[in-house]
Amino acid sequence: MASETGTVEGIDVDNVTAWLVERIDGLAPPLDFSLIAGGHSNLTYKFVDQAGAAYVLRRPPLGHILESAHDMAREHRIVAAVNQTNVPVPSTHGLCEDPDVNGLPFYVMKFVEGVVPHTPEAAESLPEAERAAAGRHIFEVLSDLHNVDPANIGLGELARKEGYIERQLKRWTKQYADTKTHDIPEMDESERLLHENVPEQIGYSIVDPLADVGYLLNNWTQPGEDWEENPTSVGGFGSREALCEIYEQRTGRDLGRINYYRAFSHWRLAAITQGVYKRYLVGAMGDQELDMETYRANIRKRAASALELLTG
Repeated sequence: MASETGTVEGIDVDNVTAWLVERIDGLAPPLDFSLIAGGHSNLTYKFVDQAGAAYVLRRPPLGHILESAHDMAREHRIVAAVNQTNVPVPSTHGLCEDPDVNGLPFYVMKFVEGVVPHTPEAAESLPEAERAAAGRHIFEVLSDLHNVDPANIGLGELARKEGYIERQLKRWTKQYADTKTHDIPEMDESERLLHENVPEQIGYSIVDPLADVGYLLNNWTQPGEDWEENPTSVGGFGSREALCEIYEQRTGRDLGRINYYRAFSHWRLAAITQGVYKRYLVGAMGDQELDMETYRANIRKRAASALELLTG
């Protein structure tokens, strides 16, 4: 958050303001910067000028970063390109790659007001009609995003077009083997079945379409399910089945094998969590605390969920 002196960690207010004034017509400094909490990768700031106009600035985290994981130029390029389509993405106001301005690259886009229901409690505050509309809209927007041909908006060379699942399986099989600390039979069996039953990839989009849908469905917790609580667990956002029908109708993609992609998502997240678990176990995360038993249990739970989806 901004201090009384107008400083905010991660922002050189004077340099950044000067850079912004040259690129945003009518900007009225001084600017009030504040950190938007909630992300775990890059840092997101809201800033407001004296006329009340609001914008968002995105930059890499403080301290050591992995360049490929915090590529502001790539992120800005995608946001700006998708803004040309019917997918609701904020307009951008420029990318700064000059380290003399703020140390590391950043980009700026329009701020959009809205409710972000991170928790079931926040979701419960929404009227049921709004929950139903939001659920449909999320799947409609996802469909529209997956219908975009990257080549038509200048993103044709963004990434490799084929073999996404194979590449991911190879990467996370090795990662899991390297960080394994205890036997999880469900994890090993899921890994075997995932390798043996890879679906043929049909088409491509900015992200792997069906892997994206699988990840979303896993987080679309239904009321009464024995899984971690997500906003949708309060009910009213729509069933997985009904929303999958919307996706199939809008994209023409068959979700008949979506359980494979849901299983892949659970298994991949279990492998990622195992890596975090081992880093804490060997003391590589310093003095940070972690509920190790809960983490260990969640790895097995995701592995068991993956296996259940693969075996029906």
